[in-house]
Amino acid sequence: MQYPKKVTIGDITVRDGFQHEEKFIPTEAKLWLAEELLLCGFRHIEVTNLGNPKGMPQFRDADDLFKMLRQSKRVAHLLPASTLTAITIREKAVERAIETRREGYGPDRILLMVSTSESHQQKNSGLSIDEYFRMAEKYVPMAREAGLKVNGTVSTIWGCPIEGPTDMKKAVEFTKRWFDIGATDVEHADHDGSASPDRIYRYFSMLMDEFQDPSKHIVHLHTTRGWGLANVLAALQAGMTNYESTMGGIGGQPANFVDGVPVAGTGEYYYKDSLAVGLVTTEDMVVMMDEMGIDTGLDIDRILRTGKMVERIVGRKLRSETINQGRIPKSLSGRK
Repeated sequence: MQYPKKVTIGDITVRDGFQHEEKFIPTEAKLWLAEELLLCGFRHIEVTNLGNPKGMPQFRDADDLFKMLRQSKRVAHLLPASTLTAITIREKAVERAIETRREGYGPDRILLMVSTSESHQQKNSGLSIDEYFRMAEKYVPMAREAGLKVNGTVSTIWGCPIEGPTDMKKAVEFTKRWFDIGATDVEHADHDGSASPDRIYRYFSMLMDEFQDPSKHIVHLHTTRGWGLANVLAALQAGMTNYESTMGGIGGQPANFVDGVPVAGTGEYYYKDSLAVGLVTTEDMVVMMDEMGIDTGLDIDRILRTGKMVERIVGRKLRSETINQGRIPKSLSGRK
């Protein structure tokens, strides 16, 4: 089998991982993890969500966190070569990103997201698909002019947790539309773990038939049903080279209950067990790729130590197997 010899991995724990937590993660803990991820070798991390904190109080510290990270002496030498992303689903969040960047502490890159499912799009953004693209046609050029990179995410590619099955061809059309609008890269997201490995391979093969170059396409997979790493393998077989994941496999729909208080989030959870969801586990994915001879450019031992600390930050055991079992030895132990 043919796999890429080298991949790029972004870690999105500080935003996507923590957004599903029902307790507020202290700003200092978020800062420590963001720094640690950069020191592990990640050059793409998600920092926060710039949307209304009333609905997502996990991100009420967005400005403080960005300021603290920009001023951090631990990672000052790494920031010029790194990309810090903020989620900006609606107009005011994009405007906030532009303003904070002008003030010298904001993101390098923002993320907008469209779903192929109308119901998921409405739940996530409050707009229809057509309305959202019209908004993006106005705001993406504004962000690019301000010096921001822009990610256009396509979601519900393999299925919608509300409506059910979706058409993968629609996602390819939406990808073209994002690039036409001015997006610098596109994330292809299985946000609820609907994809099976055969359909992952089929979709990304179809995508590469259309675009050839995989470098501007990001694979974003959840492991709700336990297929996460099998789907990563299928994406590798299709030639994809750009991935993102979270420590311990945490993350998912924004929490609708934080620190004992019901909040809006994006409404009622569409998961049967909210603790059984999450992204592909960073620790397990990088160890697997290392065993396959794929260069990640990351400090894997440090990642495993960081994973143990993330468990302490959230206060429970997470989904990583490798932080407990460790890496496979590369040399003889000398034991008899």
